[in-house]
Formats: sequence, C-alpha cells, structure tokens
Amino acid sequence: MLSLRTLPIIMKTPRTIPSAPSTPPSPHSLPSRSTTLRTLTSKKPRNILTNPTATTQEQEDLKWVALNLSRSELYLPLTFPTGQTFRWKQTGPIQYTGVVGRSHLVSLKQLDNGDIGYHFHSTTASESKFAAAREALLDFLNVGISLTEVWESFKASDSRFAELANHLEGARVLRQEPLECLIQFICSSNNNIKRITMMVDFISSLGNFLGTVGGFEFYEFPSLERLAMVSEQELRAAGFGYRAKYIVGTVEALKSKPGGGAEWLAALRKVDLPEAIVSLCSLPGVGPKVAACISLFSLDQHHAIPVDTHVWKIATRYLLPELAGSSLTPKISNRVANAFVSTYGKYAGWAQTLLFIAELPSQKALLNSKEEKSPNSRKRKLGGITKVPKE
Repeated sequence: MLSLRTLPIIMKTPRTIPSAPSTPPSPHSLPSRSTTLRTLTSKKPRNILTNPTATTQEQEDLKWVALNLSRSELYLPLTFPTGQTFRWKQTGPIQYTGVVGRSHLVSLKQLDNGDIGYHFHSTTASESKFAAAREALLDFLNVGISLTEVWESFKASDSRFAELANHLEGARVLRQEPLECLIQFICSSNNNIKRITMMVDFISSLGNFLGTVGGFEFYEFPSLERLAMVSEQELRAAGFGYRAKYIVGTVEALKSKPGGGAEWLAALRKVDLPEAIVSLCSLPGVGPKVAACISLFSLDQHHAIPVDTHVWKIATRYLLPELAGSSLTPKISNRVANAFVSTYGKYAGWAQTLLFIAELPSQKALLNSKEEKSPNSRKRKLGGITKVPKE
C-alpha cells in the first residue's frame, strides 16, 4: 500500500498558476442556459479516405475483427460516455467511433458474445499501416493493464466496490494523447457536457478530415502548429468565452517548451505524480483538478484522483465520514485524494472512476433495479447504492 506521507496527490501550486476556474462538470450536470457555439468559416476539409461516408447499409456491412477483449475487461457504454473523452461518438447500438494514433478512424462494437470488435474505416491501408493502427488502438485502450486483476485487488479491500463491480464491470480508463486530453479538459472548466462536446468538436474540425460515420464527421486532432494559427478572437467568436484565452495561452506556452510541447507533455508520463501536477498547473487555465484528470487519462498516473464536489461527497459518505459538512478546500482535496490511494493503492484513479460512474443518475437507477432482484436479504441501502455489510 502506498504511504500517505510519501505520495501526496495535490501539491501546493506555484505562484505562476493562473487563478482560472478548473472544475470539469459531472456528466449529469445540466446547462444553466441554452448555449449554441458559433462556427467559423474554414476551407473544405481534405478527404484522405477512399470512401469516408458510411451509409446505413455500410454500417450494417462493417466487418468486425475480434479484439479478444471480454466484457469484463471493456464495456463500451461504461467507458466512452462517462466524461473521460469528448471526441468519441456513439454511431450504432453499443458502437462507438473515434480516432486513435492521430489519424486512424476506428469503430468499436460490443459483440453478441461480449467481446469487442473493431473496424478501421480505411480501405487503402497497407499491412504495416494496419498493424500500426491496431497497436495504436491497443495503446489507447490501455490493454497492458488487466482490469480483472486490478478489480480483484479492489474487491479485497472494499466490500462496497466488490458489490458495485458485479454490476459495472468493464469500466476502463483510457490512455489518450496528452495534447488532445489537455485541450479537452481546459474546455471542460466550469462547463456542461453538451457545450464541452461542441467546443471539442470545433477544435477537432481544425485538423485533417478523416471521414463520416453514423452522421458524425471525424478529424485528426490538430497539431500545436495548427492550433497556434487560431486567435483568441476566433475562439471567442466560436463561443469559447474566457476559455479562449487559456487555450491560446497554453498553446503558446507549449510551443516554447524545450523539444516542443508534445514532447514535453509525453515526458510527464515518466515523472512522479506531484511533479506532473505542478508542471501541468504552470499552463494557463489548468488547476489541480484539471491536472489530475489529464494525469489519469493520458499520462499513466493511475493513482491521480480528480477531486470535485461529486468525488468529495463519495469520499465523505464512504471513506472520510468525519469530513461530512465541511467545505472543499485544497487541504480537504488532498485528504480525499490520499484516502483513495490509501484504500485502493497504485490504481486508485481507476477505482475512483468506477465509483464516480456508479453515482450517475442512469447507473444508480440501473443498480437499484438490479439490487431489488438480488436474493441476498442481508443487503442494506447506503446513500442510494446497495452495500453488502462485512461479516
């Protein structure tokens, strides 16, 4: 088990950190008002596929290649629409489409046997390019980590997790491209899911066009050089508000990094979590919560805990009941993060992700329905989620 003294999760931020709002929303937060992003006029996207438009018939005729990844290792509805990424779209029944390795447009589908099937939307790729695309997909899905093994260790230390895991198997943490993840979570600051998605779609449209699947257009995520060509005024005109300043400032800061911003971000995968948090917080618009999200979802910092009011409520209900009623301060955030690490160890961020998903309204309704059908009469309700008491 990791020591609380040797593994602080959120360090005191340096004086160069901007006082930017940095709390991404929960997936069930609702917009306070109707907001529509305005689009800018740009040149027609370049079609790099032989036949990028997927009609209904083409969708039905997609040839799925088994990934040999069972439902217990990856369940798509508990992974993609849960706030980790805003670039993937649902393009069919239990089917999601997105881009991996910058330029590989791929659809994933939960097959009837529970396995994951994949289909790359390119008919011109050579064998070597197909192998590279598949490798990029496996990397994005974090398949080097056995979710089953990780969850077994969680079950052994937490009876509540053991009960939830029976109903929410396959909720996997993705390994995204750092630049892509960074820009997405700057957009997420004090925002709602619908508007975040619209912003991310706008940013994505600045990259090369890859194709259309299920009525959605897909693009490569733009490079730093391409992002640097967009002004704050253009982003504000597109509806980004104050986030326009932070995106432009972050792009400028990254371009000034030794070796280039993409290399600088990738190098944060090899440092300790506190160093990664402090480094990310030096960028405009990035605070500790956003930095923790980026660390967990793209930088291999598996014990990073993004603490917001929702995670704090989970912690006070199950891990730190003595903090109930207190205010969420930086000091309290640090205690919450350390409590998760103390309970769940080096993959604490993965445990937090599932516990967060379990609190979403749609999942709570599903859980309650399943629990009512359970034959175990010794179960008791706790905070809307059924928990099996320890013997």
